[in-house]
Amino acid sequence: MKIVEITSVLLQPMPWVLVKVKTDGGIVGIGEAYHGAGVHQIAIDERLTKTLIGENPLDVDRRFRDMMKGMSASGYYQGAVMSAISGIEMALWDIAGQAVGVPIWQLLGGRFRDKVRVYNDCHAGKDETPAAYAAKAKEVEARGFTAIKFDIDPLPSRRDAYNRCISNDDIAHYVEVVTAVREALDSNTDLAIDAHWAYTPVDILKVAHAFEDLGLLWLEDPIPAENVEAMAMVKNSTKTPICTGENFYTRFGFRELIQAQAADIVSPDMAKAGGLLEGRRIADFADMYYMPMAPHNICGPIGTFAMTHVCAAVPNFLALEFHHLDNALWSNLLKEGPLIVDGYIATGEKPGLGVTLDEGVAKAAAKEDLGFFS
Repeated sequence: MKIVEITSVLLQPMPWVLVKVKTDGGIVGIGEAYHGAGVHQIAIDERLTKTLIGENPLDVDRRFRDMMKGMSASGYYQGAVMSAISGIEMALWDIAGQAVGVPIWQLLGGRFRDKVRVYNDCHAGKDETPAAYAAKAKEVEARGFTAIKFDIDPLPSRRDAYNRCISNDDIAHYVEVVTAVREALDSNTDLAIDAHWAYTPVDILKVAHAFEDLGLLWLEDPIPAENVEAMAMVKNSTKTPICTGENFYTRFGFRELIQAQAADIVSPDMAKAGGLLEGRRIADFADMYYMPMAPHNICGPIGTFAMTHVCAAVPNFLALEFHHLDNALWSNLLKEGPLIVDGYIATGEKPGLGVTLDEGVAKAAAKEDLGFFS
């Protein structure tokens, strides 16, 4: 079997990037790349596709390394190029699973679980009051989710837009909001909080220390993650678990973070960090230090379900992110029906990816079709 064509499509209003890899044997693989400027165009760029056309799609790791080598002059360890490569890599695994008649999770070593827990990112309440946040949390919990997340992004009252400091009033507000949410939820419903890299260590530690008795699942990205030494200082200065990793690429990008044990939980995004096998490698590396993995994910249902194969196949999986509650495009994009049931995704037994894109729905949502529907 040989690869004969790579195509892509950019959807709207959610900018999901879907990738197809076609073979001369009639098997077609589908994947999803992390969205970003030009990702769908990079996926079909001749500098990338020339490493794939005419080659065996079943040699997935070799094809991944060929793509990295082929794009070595284009910043292949990060950014839009790495996102495109990740989406194609997912599609290659879909082909491989179909070719041998097993799910991707089987090719990744078999599964530890037959359903994957999903946490819903609630973003915010209807307003900035603690009562509104608590009401939103209860609403999502009632829909079956046993893990949810809220953001504590900077408020307009911040003293300065650039120095990453937090006013005393804002610190008090964050603590009041998160305390209200925690108290509103069942004791076994996990609560995570995302700080989006916005703060200085000295200020976010005031928040983290105030959270220590709340039993949070984690505090995510408390400071910019690129300074691993500073992240380690924050992690080692609080009992609140620290999670980070969505902006690191490949296992090499995670090496320093994990070896320094600068986080309690790692959160690779497999749609841009290198795809499914690289996600497995990152999880295995983290497991050497007994760190759970909770993948970052803003994909549509194709990318989300692809990630469940890795989540099923690694022992240290914790929870998978989900953003698109009550999103009509999410709900209709697969032929199989609801993907998330009572806060979990069943991995299933179907060969390859294991779900079917409704191309009519996708075509109606297409912003730019680069041969995807041909």
